[in-house]
Amino acid sequence: MRFEAKRCGVQFNPPSIILIYEHKQTKTMRKRIMPVRNFSKYSDYSMAAERLKNHPRHRDYLEGVSQNQLEKLHIILRDHMQGFSLEHSLASFRLDPDEDLNKLNDEDLARKKGQMDELFEKNRRHKDDPEFVYDLEVDFAKSTGERCSWDDESDDGF
Repeated sequence: MRFEAKRCGVQFNPPSIILIYEHKQTKTMRKRIMPVRNFSKYSDYSMAAERLKNHPRHRDYLEGVSQNQLEKLHIILRDHMQGFSLEHSLASFRLDPDEDLNKLNDEDLARKKGQMDELFEKNRRHKDDPEFVYDLEVDFAKSTGERCSWDDESDDGF
């Protein structure tokens, strides 16, 4: 890998993905503007992100950028084309523990699930990690909220 991606962003006019990267050999920081062509407010962000990542001109530069990150940037571009503000787009990626995910449409639910998967992978401990504990026991605080019958411990021995 000759290039190390440092930061990614979007440019709304013309629709483009901006990449700040470091050239490994010369140790210089550069900015690359990659136009997002044939992309509209009805486009599939996942396919557009994959097309950009595999484009022969950009492949080497985007090697260190995850598909998920590129999809997020395309979602922000598409939301802008649909008339949503940047704040609205960014808020749709935040996880709210009190939000009822059953009320979301399929696309918003997919966004939230992607965020949860990313957070899980970031916090995941593998067997080879120095902080790995095999049988970790954690006591969680009791919720003062709604009570259910299955919350109570049974004396049945189960």
